[in-house]
Order: sequence, then C-alpha cells, then structure tokens
Amino acid sequence: MSAAAATAAQLAQAREARAAYRAGAVAPTSGIAHGLVQANLIAVPADWAFETLLFAQRNPKPMPVLEVLEAGRVESRLAPGSDVRTDIPAYRVWRDGQLADETTDASAAWEEHPDLVAFLIGCSFTFEAGLVDDGIPIRHREHDRNVPMYRTSTACAPAGRLHGELVVSMRPIPASRVADAVTISGRFPAVHGAPVHIGDPGSLGIADLGAPEFGDPPVMQEGDVPVFWACGVTPQAAIMASRPPFAVTHAPGHMFVTDVPDAAYAL
Repeated sequence: MSAAAATAAQLAQAREARAAYRAGAVAPTSGIAHGLVQANLIAVPADWAFETLLFAQRNPKPMPVLEVLEAGRVESRLAPGSDVRTDIPAYRVWRDGQLADETTDASAAWEEHPDLVAFLIGCSFTFEAGLVDDGIPIRHREHDRNVPMYRTSTACAPAGRLHGELVVSMRPIPASRVADAVTISGRFPAVHGAPVHIGDPGSLGIADLGAPEFGDPPVMQEGDVPVFWACGVTPQAAIMASRPPFAVTHAPGHMFVTDVPDAAYAL
C-alpha cells in the first residue's frame, strides 16, 4: 500500500458516515466518502480463521484481504477509532450456515464469541470512484438502488472445510465505455480488479439477470452491456455452503468505510 493520504474533507466524511452507522443509520454505502476505500466483513470463530485466510489466499479475486483483526480486536488500522462491531450500517449473523439475524449492531455477536477473528476484504465500491471520475455512469447510484449481486456456477478453490461458488456484482456499462471500465478497475487488484466476465450472464450460470440473489434488480439502459466483477459477498455463499457454526458478515452493499484513499491501492 502506498503512502497516499486522505484529505481532511474525505476523513470528515468517512468519520461522519461511521458515526451515523454506529447511531443506527442504514443505507447502502456506494458513493459514500468518495475516493476512500470500502471493505466487506466476515468474522469467524478462531478455529475457522486459518481456513478463512487460506480460502481468501486461494481465491484472491473475490476475497482480497485488506486487514485481519485478531481475536479480541475490533478497531481497524484502516480507520483509527473505528469499531467493526458497530460502524457498518447493517450486519448479518449466521448460525450453521443459516441467516439467523440482521442487525445494525453486532456487539452481541462478539459478546457471545469473544474469539471472533474479523477479515476486512476489498470492495468494488472502491473503484467506482474512478469510474465516476471518468464519466462512466453507475446505474444503481443513478436510481438509488443497491448493486445487484449474483451467485454463479463457478466453484471457488476450497480450503479445508470452506467451499462455495463465486459471487459477482454487476454494473450495466455503456458499450462504448466497457474498455475504459476494464482499464480503470484493473488498476485496483486489491479491491477485485478487472471484471471476471463481460456479456452473456448465462456463461456464469446466471439464469435471470433481473433476479439477483443479493442487492436490487439492475436498471439497464439501451446500449448497456452487463459487466461482472468478483464480489466480496462470496464468503457469504461459502458460509451457506460450508455451514460453520457461527459467523458475522456485513449485509450485502453495506460496507465498512475506511480512512484510506483509493490511490493507496492503485497500481
């Protein structure tokens, strides 16, 4: 990571956002604190932590690890003063692979399992800033929706007890700007990088583009091409497939906003 620093205005926006989420505000975070890195969350009991890290290492496209918070630690080095239990707008609590609860405050989960090891994983919302700055439309922002995300038929490389299918996010991109979107996102391999697929969703095993498993249905305009990026919701698909006894994740589209500028992870 480079020595790039956030501006005072950016830091104020990030801290204001985290404070709002800590106070109970709930909304997708796409576009929040423009130019700052956002992250997905998965937290697992310590005896699942090595396999989670290995799963991420074997599947770096959907699971680029930005930080690991060892058991008992809840403040991210990417956002001094933060608390990963409270500073995300919405959380999911999983038991035996089943979604057990959705909450705006995951403190009780850490009280129940004080050995939770938290992983912050790169998010494609990070490179959206570069797309916007280059004039590429982000349809889900234009229509105040969550980004659509889909489970694919592509298996991730397993690691011990963890296995599952790749999840992708999709952004409709005007055909004339697809190459630019590939180039811009490709500069950020630490936050999923370039797309994994462009065009026909059936090639990924996606039967209905209008029915994403996570997020909201897409808004496609004439001339748009569906472009698919590896997604940090992939760990949630692995939880459903592998059924660990307990886990905590962010709710899809509701990320951890850091104090780190996007440029810190750019090539």
